[in-house]
This record gives sequence, structure tokens and C-alpha cells, in this order.
Amino acid sequence: MPVKLKICGIKRREDAEYLNEFKPDFAGFVFAGAKRKIDFETAKALREILNPETKTVGVFVNEDLGFIRRLADEQVIDFVQLHGDEDNDYIKNLRTVCNLPIIKAQRIAIREDVKTYDADYYLFDTKRTGEYGGTGESFDWSVLGDVRKPFFLAGGINLGNLDEALKIATEKSAFALDISSGVETDGLKDKLKIQETVRRVRAYEY
Repeated sequence: MPVKLKICGIKRREDAEYLNEFKPDFAGFVFAGAKRKIDFETAKALREILNPETKTVGVFVNEDLGFIRRLADEQVIDFVQLHGDEDNDYIKNLRTVCNLPIIKAQRIAIREDVKTYDADYYLFDTKRTGEYGGTGESFDWSVLGDVRKPFFLAGGINLGNLDEALKIATEKSAFALDISSGVETDGLKDKLKIQETVRRVRAYEY
């Protein structure tokens, strides 16, 4: 099955318009950190611009459940991505207020970092002390081993290592690639990089 593509960190009208033109499978709204964080109203406005076929993913770090529920109830997001210290109790409580698919991010350096969670998907990102994600750095993707759940592969994917990421994603049966800084120039989404990334993902021979 072809690997899907998520472009994360959408925060401007132009970003949404680029995605409408080139049609990745997912758009990520970040509700944590500082660099790409947006608020509820911005996310709602971007959702209205985006093609309805593009699934939106809300990215959260130890977020209050009420805020996630509001985003879900108003159909701003289609998936929930937990990128903090959320455990299985948190996930259980989240399911009582929201019935969206849940992605649990895991920060990886060695094989032993891969844990088991009661989520629908995993996302594997680079582990760096004091960071919850978005480092723009890759980890050794070969340490993943046999993952028994659909997962997003993240961590420093860009046009320079995209073919390697697609090869690993195919070998490990990844569900999707997750790219943010790899399609940016000077901290902003770059139309040409998005175009070329989507083209190469769609053209890849599986």
C-alpha cells in the first residue's frame, strides 16, 4: 500500500492553499510549543480553507481534554496526535470525550524506547533531551524493528533523505510520513518543497 503523507505545522492561509494545490493526505495543526503553535480560531479558519478530503491532525502536548473535545466537536480536527507524556490512563479518559482516532507519538533513540500504548496509531520522532518533538533531526530508523500497529514516520525528513525514508517506510510497512521543517524555508512552508515532496511520495515505486 502506498505510504501516505502528512504535512505538519500549517499556520497560514498560504500553507492551506499549497496543500489544496498539491494534496497531501494530512495537514497538522500544532497546539503546543511556540514555533508553529496556533490557536483555536486560526485552526478553525484553516480547516475551512482546506480541501475537505485533507484530514486534519491536532498535535497536543499534555493538553486539557476539554480543549481537544472542543476541536473535535466543532470538526476542526479529524485525528488527535498526543506528543507529550500522555499515558494509557490519559488515552482512556480522552476516549470518553472524543471518538477521533488517536496517534501517540514516541521519541526514539534506541529500540528500547518503543513502548506500547492503547492508541490507534503511533508516530516515531527523534528523541532529544528537553524537546517534545519538532527537532528537525532524524533518528536511526532501522531501530524500529517489527511495529505491530500502523505508524507515522517522522524526524527530520526532507528532500535530501526522502528516498531513504520512503524505503524504510516501505520495509517497515509505515502508514505515513510526517514532514514539517523539511518543507520549510526560513521557518515558513515552501510551496516548491511541498510540491516536490508530494510528487516524489506519489511517484515512489512500492
